[in-house]
Amino acid sequence: MKIAVIGTGYVGLVTGTCLAEVGHSVVCVDVDKAKIARLQQGEIPIYEPGLQELVARNVKEKRLTFTTSFKAAVEVSEVIFNAVGTPMGENHEADLRYVLQVARDFAEHAKGYKVFVTKSTVPVGTGQAVAKEIAKAVKGLEFDVVSNPEFLREGTAVKDFMNPDRIVVGLDSEHGDVSRARRVMEKVYEPIVRVGSPLIFTDMRSAEIIKYASNAFLATKISFINEIANFCECVGGDVKEVARGMGLDKRIGPKFLHAGLGYGGSCFPKDVAALIQSGKKTDGDNADCTFSILHAVEGVNRSQRERFVEKIRQAVGGELKGKTFAVWGLSFKPKTDDVRDAPALTVVPQLVKGGATVRAFDPVAMENGKAVLEGMKLTAITYASNAYDACNGADALVIFTEWDEFRVVDFDRLKGIMKGRAIVDGRNLYERRDIESFGFTYHCFGR
Repeated sequence: MKIAVIGTGYVGLVTGTCLAEVGHSVVCVDVDKAKIARLQQGEIPIYEPGLQELVARNVKEKRLTFTTSFKAAVEVSEVIFNAVGTPMGENHEADLRYVLQVARDFAEHAKGYKVFVTKSTVPVGTGQAVAKEIAKAVKGLEFDVVSNPEFLREGTAVKDFMNPDRIVVGLDSEHGDVSRARRVMEKVYEPIVRVGSPLIFTDMRSAEIIKYASNAFLATKISFINEIANFCECVGGDVKEVARGMGLDKRIGPKFLHAGLGYGGSCFPKDVAALIQSGKKTDGDNADCTFSILHAVEGVNRSQRERFVEKIRQAVGGELKGKTFAVWGLSFKPKTDDVRDAPALTVVPQLVKGGATVRAFDPVAMENGKAVLEGMKLTAITYASNAYDACNGADALVIFTEWDEFRVVDFDRLKGIMKGRAIVDGRNLYERRDIESFGFTYHCFGR
């Protein structure tokens, strides 16, 4: 099929590339001329394992192209995926200005029947709003609007697209033939469904809620296990053992039960906040949509970072001023260069403002993290060439991201280059007895 993907951010680029990989002819569109020029030259603007190779292969096979021409892309395509950003706007609501603008542009350039697919994460009711926007812009246009939320995890996005747990498609059009749109979406995903991935059709509002509910539930698991970790510290338990015992229950499962600094990134914080705001806006008789649980989830997540600052302070004797900290990890999670709402970029400024010096290292996200920290006008931060270089003369090592290369460490070497003997681990990477056997003190969560 001929497909256009609007937006070459994280979701758009992965979606377009993977659709080309399964045999479709895909054109990716973006208003950013510099980004498109880089993509046309084979340069990938994000770090995502496996994506570079897929882009190169599909560009070579002429199944994947890049352009700034919205008009040209829409005119030749049967299906248009809208994958532009929905950043957090005022009052923590999702900002839909880009989504609605793409809908208006689509209406202007569409000729003949086409399916408009909302891939961006949008609040419930957006599909109907998009359909009305298109119908209002051009009278008599044949089209269907479909909700097809993404479930991509940074670091494993290619795998998640090619082998998804499920593909959710919401159909509920007042302006076209729902059965016709269903046939189109079945054709789009047929190469993936063929190998066993379930394709779920539902109404549009339910599809939109599925996305938010999934992320909110996972965020809730993270905040819950962090509450348990804090309780373990009070009564002497080990949260790793607790999580292991919980996770063996098939009703619970082991994933997202890793205590530590909490969640960050571009999805969980934004989606939890947006769902809360959607609940506040809901009217109805006897309606109670205040999401009390999610308010608590947000609160626990914020407090984990404050608790971590206090752990760091206590690890060096209660005073930050004059201390030097080695920082390992700036991205919000491993296998990505994404630093949006990363815990490190909340905690590190507090250390510096407390009078400390920081030497930071991240294997992939160094430049992105540096750009954000320099934008805060923080001068007491330097950037190391490797993990050990960051530890030279440090009073303490502070770990923010569980990169694989941080899991196996030469602690004898660390002891020889560090000034202090404190390791403050925000991701519970190590066993206390191992760290203490090398003469370090170990500060972590819930153990």
